Amino acid sequence: MKIFISGKGGCGKSTVSSLLAKEMNRRGFKVLALDTDESNFGLHAQLGIDDPEDFMNYFGGKKVLFSKVKELPDRWKSGELPVEYISSKENIRLLSMGKIRSFGEGCACPINVLSSRFLEILEREPDEFLIADTDAGIEHLGRGVDKGCDIILVIIDPTLESIKLSGKIGQMATGIDKPYYYILNKVDDETEEILLQSVDADRVIAAVPNERSIFTANLKGEEMDFPLGEISKVVDFLEDFKSRVA
Repeated sequence: MKIFISGKGGCGKSTVSSLLAKEMNRRGFKVLALDTDESNFGLHAQLGIDDPEDFMNYFGGKKVLFSKVKELPDRWKSGELPVEYISSKENIRLLSMGKIRSFGEGCACPINVLSSRFLEILEREPDEFLIADTDAGIEHLGRGVDKGCDIILVIIDPTLESIKLSGKIGQMATGIDKPYYYILNKVDDETEEILLQSVDADRVIAAVPNERSIFTANLKGEEMDFPLGEISKVVDFLEDFKSRVA
């Protein structure tokens, strides 16, 4: 299953991606974590994995990506990815599409084009979950990156901006016939109730509490390895969803 994690900047996409990967790992599933966010540098630390080399360099770097993407095969098996561009720990592998690392080097458009095509042609291994941590907002949807996914999980934090963006993501997901669901994040009893009244509550599959331990680990750049009940609920949902659409 190819799972896309979406939402506004700062809502907790990387945190939820990491916690989901860790819970899946505990259950014995293989996980390919895909970092498609060109401006967020924290996913590898949250997973407790070394920062891999940018996958775009496999193709010669960002300057030639537009032409190289056209040369990609129709199918690319997950088990055949170049190991020198993958960092791993236990059952979790991490692949980073590319980052903006220098002043004036240009936009992230080539990286997004690579992500879109790569996710479309990638074939998972049996019993492997792919978790794509996307960039903030809806640009990845505008560029068609999400056409290769099986399900979109929208992270909603207690802000009006996040509520409004979740509606737009849902609208765009419906337009491309992709199922989408909501995960509330950083909530307490009061903010959870407000969010449930502000979005389609039938699509909410979990409400992750505003845990101090998660905040502190993020601040220190430490591994996100907290077996939370709400994250376990999400994995239960994904396992059931996978069995129903298989």
